[in-house]
Amino acid sequence: MIQHAVLQFITRFGYAGLFGSMMLGMIGLPLPDELLMTFAGYLVFKGEMLYGMTLLVSSLGAIFGVSFSYFAGKKLGLPLLEKYGNKLFLTPEKLMKSEKWFQRFGKIAVTIGFFIPGVRHFTALSAGINKWSYRTFLIYAIPGGIAWAVTFVTIGWYLGEKWNLYIENVHNYMLYIVAAVLALIVIWRILLKRKST
Repeated sequence: MIQHAVLQFITRFGYAGLFGSMMLGMIGLPLPDELLMTFAGYLVFKGEMLYGMTLLVSSLGAIFGVSFSYFAGKKLGLPLLEKYGNKLFLTPEKLMKSEKWFQRFGKIAVTIGFFIPGVRHFTALSAGINKWSYRTFLIYAIPGGIAWAVTFVTIGWYLGEKWNLYIENVHNYMLYIVAAVLALIVIWRILLKRKST
């Protein structure tokens, strides 16, 4: 089972295994990203990993992964992705779902997309296809990657030995998590506007 194999990989290779798994998961391989970070949080609970370092590695793995997807979208463009995307798990349906997210939420879709399975892998592709500058992409991707890592690593650390009993229920609360993240982003943007005036 791929889930067990990846958890064993992280246990064996520690931070390097976590970074590699997060990066590949963000590129689009079918890896259980939230489960990986929650398990890493459990390893923090056990004293096998450090909280701050785990957050840093998870965030960097996610940012490197979405950056790869961004450049793939920018260099290949939509026609090639539609033609060859199935070989990389990039179906036209998923790309269309990502486009709908962009139409609904604008650039902030890159930030909140981290919290939506089936969307986070494609918002970066869409940003690249739409020829965003890499700087603009990172402005929206970095807060999302950090918030995502903090959320699930902290859940794993907080739950401790019970991490695997509750992780299946996380998706039931994903809507609330996304709403909380959106509220924080709105507050952050309001504060930035007040500072600039």
